[in-house]
Amino acid sequence: MIRIQNKSTDPHFNLALEEYALKNMNIDDSIIILWQNEPSVIVGRNQNTIEEINNRFIKDNNINVVRRLSGGGAVYHDLGNLNFTFITNRGRESTKNFESFTRPVIETLKQLGAPAEFSGRNDITIDGKKFSGNAQYTYKNKLLHHGTILFNSDLTVVQEALNVQADKIESKGIKSVKSRVINILPYLNKPLALKEFVEILANNMFTHYNQQPKEYTLTDKDIEAIQALMDERYKKWEWNFGESPAFTIQKKRRFSGGSIDIRLNVKDGIIKDCKIFGDYFGELDTNDLTNQMLNLKFNEAAIATLLDKVEFSQYFTHINRDEFLDCLFN
Repeated sequence: MIRIQNKSTDPHFNLALEEYALKNMNIDDSIIILWQNEPSVIVGRNQNTIEEINNRFIKDNNINVVRRLSGGGAVYHDLGNLNFTFITNRGRESTKNFESFTRPVIETLKQLGAPAEFSGRNDITIDGKKFSGNAQYTYKNKLLHHGTILFNSDLTVVQEALNVQADKIESKGIKSVKSRVINILPYLNKPLALKEFVEILANNMFTHYNQQPKEYTLTDKDIEAIQALMDERYKKWEWNFGESPAFTIQKKRRFSGGSIDIRLNVKDGIIKDCKIFGDYFGELDTNDLTNQMLNLKFNEAAIATLLDKVEFSQYFTHINRDEFLDCLFN
């Protein structure tokens, strides 16, 4: 296992680094990265950005908005938050096993006195309150798993920056964003600086996987390639915001596997445009599925026939074909 040293706090660079490490670094070993972002909202791959953020607050406070490769929901990062990334060659058999990647974090926190536990589909909590969300992305035979750790973040900004949908709050039986998230610092048995916590966590990650500590410093060539990727994708409005299609039909529902928001432009009974938003996870890009829905009749039989021909479970984790159809037509 190799730790990539990264001092950048620019979210555009840091997300480009993750993608570069996943797709271009020919290291025959697992990779870990511990990193921080300056104030930023990081949006899930399948989300409609403009509906996930408080745009006025974002602009007034110069908060970055960047879309990541993985699914799941939007999260707020600042310098009181720590992000951890695992990149492994284990591939598809590790996909959906979120809990296994959170164990080094949970073990570390328990050693420091914080009773952390894995909760739901992708969270780590203390006393039922969330401090870590996790997401995954697969590429060929590799898997990227990353998560957040709210160490000492400004939770008032979390509440203001994220425009969390009411159904998400209600589905968890909790009244506000502020009551849903916590920092871990007050739960530790002794005060620690974040830098100290980073090194404790890094050492425990190596110990957990029975690995000797190894480090990799990015070369000038690496940095040049990461900056190019940053400019090509992560700094572009088209990637971070994009446009929601004009639609005549909207269908929304929350499942155990996440929310889906299906928008269609239907003319003369034919699907002319379609987009699916949400905080769901999946291995395949749902744009591939929606492209196959174009020019089909907007009726259940036509869509059901299509879904029988595709690997539906690869597009949505823990949302099945029948649930999707029920959302769309009932």
